[in-house]
Amino acid sequence: MSIEILTLLLIGLILMCFSFGAPVGLALGGIAMGVGYLTWGPGIYNLIPTTLESTFFSFILLAIPLYIYMGQLLTRSGIGDAMFNASQMVLGRIRGSLAISVIGICSMIGAMVGIIGAGIMTSGSIALKPMLERGYDKRLALGVIMAGGGLGILIPPSIPMIMYAASTQNSVGRMFIAALIPALITIVLLIAYVIISCKINPEKAPMDTGVEQQMSKKEKFKTGRDGLFSLLLIVAVLGSIITGVATPTESGAIGVVGAIILAIVFKRFRWKMLKASGFETAMLVSVSMWIILGASLFSNFHMLSGVQDMVADVTNALNLPPLGVIIMMQVIMLLLGFIVDELIIVLMCAPLFAPIVVELGYDPIWFGILMILNIEIAVQTPPYGFALFYLKGIAPPGVTMMDIYRSIAPFILLKLSVLILCMVFPEIVLWLPNKLMGEG
Repeated sequence: MSIEILTLLLIGLILMCFSFGAPVGLALGGIAMGVGYLTWGPGIYNLIPTTLESTFFSFILLAIPLYIYMGQLLTRSGIGDAMFNASQMVLGRIRGSLAISVIGICSMIGAMVGIIGAGIMTSGSIALKPMLERGYDKRLALGVIMAGGGLGILIPPSIPMIMYAASTQNSVGRMFIAALIPALITIVLLIAYVIISCKINPEKAPMDTGVEQQMSKKEKFKTGRDGLFSLLLIVAVLGSIITGVATPTESGAIGVVGAIILAIVFKRFRWKMLKASGFETAMLVSVSMWIILGASLFSNFHMLSGVQDMVADVTNALNLPPLGVIIMMQVIMLLLGFIVDELIIVLMCAPLFAPIVVELGYDPIWFGILMILNIEIAVQTPPYGFALFYLKGIAPPGVTMMDIYRSIAPFILLKLSVLILCMVFPEIVLWLPNKLMGEG
């Protein structure tokens, strides 16, 4: 079977399984093993232990349970809700103010982690419940969590940025600084979309459903205090990574301890809350790990079947101008994001593409930021971008994959516009690092 036919078959089977409501992890892994057995024979089952070892023994993945646990502690102690209530009090009577708060705060949470999966799952465990309880449109709630949490790889510190810089012999500091303006533009566009869409369709976001509207001055002070300190906890965790005091995984442990201390100091700590947070985290991590395993089996099988060669052949067959080559690289990475996660894309594409980019006369830092923007879009794009499955893993039972697909569409278009803007106007990316660190 040719790789082209195999790819179409895999896509068709995935869409069919999702339409029948099959569990995501079992569907992806089952399709990979089933089709693999028909094409490779029993040897396909050797992929399971190797995938288990490479996936579950990754040091980076240790950050996921820690950040989910921190999110559960903040949520169940009420401090997490106070963070959003406080931000809503600051924003005032703006329709969609909670969604705006979610974009900003989830962006910070995603930045703490530096990888998309943990950022989205942590953000979702804190933000999804209060938004749905206040009557927000389900798709808007899912979309802002996905969009905000996914910004983690664009806001320093970012693990994919570090991996790109290391694999292409470029400065990590320049990468971090170069990402700041594109990240700011993205956040502004996301917030503008929420304000405009809620103004056009007020049913998406009720105006006065938040409890902060009926609070006394004393209650508002308490909410503001709790919200400020929970925000400071996020800043502290992020700062521990930026200053090099802790790795993203170690900072997750700092976040857990900090959440417990805040709950104790503000007299919100209960042993029952601690136990319930642990059980909920264990359940979410278990579900997420099955999804990650199934998705990894699927992507590994597809890659071993020759999808990389197929992409390379298409590229070589085209005779394009320099900017056309850059666009073709973006398309390739976008397609790869449908089947592999962000770290694999960087490891696969950075060493291959960066030398070509330099030879064409472009700045490798500029291309690196384009790659990060592209990956952020790719892993969130239906039908089976990895980030979609992460959000599904922590979503309530009533949320279907189709809900998630529809929720992310407008946010993907906004992020795509930022990618195009940075591609057409490279100074958006290069001005700040050149200003602060000199010409590269």
